[in-house]
Amino acid sequence: MKNLTESRLYHAAVYVRLSREDGDREESDSIINQKCLIREWLKDRSDIVVQGEFADDGYSGVNFERPAFKRMMREIEEGRVDCIIVKDLSRFGRNFVEAGRFLDRIFPEKGIRFIAINDHFDSLEGISSTDRILIPFKNLINDAYCRDISIKVRSQLETKRKKGDFIGSFAVYGYVKSADDRHKLEVDSYAAGVVRDIFRWKLEGMSQLRIAEKLNAEGILSPMEYKRSCGLNYKSGFQVNTRTEWTAVTVGRILRNEFYLGTMVQGCRTTPNHKVKKTVLKPDEEWIRVEDTHEAIIGKEDFYAVAKIMEQDMRVAPKEEKVYLLSGLVFCGDCGQNMVRNSVKRNGKTYAYYMCGRNRTEHVCSSHRISTGALEEAVFLSLNRHISAVTDMEKVLEYIDTIPLRQEEMKKADIGLLKNKEEEERLTGLKESLYESMMEGLIDKNEYLELKAVYDEKLQKNRAMAVKLQEEMDGFLMGSPKNAAWIERFKKFRNLTELTREAAVTLIESVKVYEDSRIEVRFKYQDSYERACALVESMAGRDCPNGREAV
Repeated sequence: MKNLTESRLYHAAVYVRLSREDGDREESDSIINQKCLIREWLKDRSDIVVQGEFADDGYSGVNFERPAFKRMMREIEEGRVDCIIVKDLSRFGRNFVEAGRFLDRIFPEKGIRFIAINDHFDSLEGISSTDRILIPFKNLINDAYCRDISIKVRSQLETKRKKGDFIGSFAVYGYVKSADDRHKLEVDSYAAGVVRDIFRWKLEGMSQLRIAEKLNAEGILSPMEYKRSCGLNYKSGFQVNTRTEWTAVTVGRILRNEFYLGTMVQGCRTTPNHKVKKTVLKPDEEWIRVEDTHEAIIGKEDFYAVAKIMEQDMRVAPKEEKVYLLSGLVFCGDCGQNMVRNSVKRNGKTYAYYMCGRNRTEHVCSSHRISTGALEEAVFLSLNRHISAVTDMEKVLEYIDTIPLRQEEMKKADIGLLKNKEEEERLTGLKESLYESMMEGLIDKNEYLELKAVYDEKLQKNRAMAVKLQEEMDGFLMGSPKNAAWIERFKKFRNLTELTREAAVTLIESVKVYEDSRIEVRFKYQDSYERACALVESMAGRDCPNGREAV
């Protein structure tokens, strides 16, 4: 064997690997140290000449889809390499099955000499009975070690996500990583402005496709191109050298992204295990959400208004830039079905109207219809009246907020809640002591059941009173102009000169059209409005509209 070794010159590939993911953190395992160890070992090997060095820095040993490893295998296929030298088997790979396949089948078939220095393994010397036991065992240990590290890393990342730390490689479009803490996000003023424009255009009635076309026409870089322009080495499944543009899908993702609410949403995707790198989408309820971790770019009202719009089927008509003013908001008051917008041409003129969708498709309900112009005018007048009523209410609330009587009423409700809680605890204690009395023979079973029923009834009444008192307290709190943010939503549109799509989707919950031509407009923030009305009526003696208006 010795003469055979000395008579042949081997062309070797020095292979080194280091990964931060599978626990390769030891200084001795650094790329430089691995190379130094192998070079030192080669000094006395005149039968081996180094053909090349191949380093996979930052690649896991779980699989063999590594760029340097693939280049080395191409050198083997082309006949330029017939020997592989590694520091130890763990540097070669940590996948028990795959490592065994290369060592037992692929390398012997191709006549490749394999050397693992620290494991004292050289395939040229033959595989002893001991090696047949130890080598698979070491590969198995390396595999198990990688799996254990993977579990620990996943657990650490999960903990960071739950704390609200950002652990992604690149910040979400509209944000940048903080210079002080890479796990925190800060607003990118330019990109955040684009995000606000996208939400505003959607509220104004533009479709995702129209928004994408508008952004491309204005020369605004897509999220991918913008990250590259900022010097980030950002890659995706698309070709890196091809300029990517805005698409309807990209716009849709931005409109659905809760990050813009100041909510950190992570853990949406995962891999089945440490050996499978293909990611799968986790169920929505398993995503990790942590609120108020960073500055919001979009207000909750606008975000959820857009979310509701996107749930509805509101396609943009051909040759139209935006959806119709009341698309998705008009319903049949008799059957509850969506009203459908149609148009007809007569004498060279186009007449548009809404009709019951159920009548149109199933020929049930009545065929009542209303012209688009008449409906939009009625809704506009109704909306303006409601905005005026809300604005007047704010003035009354500001006055109520200053009078001592309001403070007394709040104090009274607060004391009532405290006493109610004490009574709840007292009744609960008495109810629990009943069972003990029965077990001790102080009362029989019938007496126990009768007294338990009495306490259950008192507890039920007490809890009903607690709900009422809490509603009163909520009314006082929501009635304060400081807490009535919903009022600002209406005030924003108080100078309307015509009905706009943004005003309609922001302030109107639904528009119902009945067969008798009656129109009912229901406005948003109904609960807040009714609580404020109740406060105004009780404190100022004034009546309020009911938050919906019949025309």
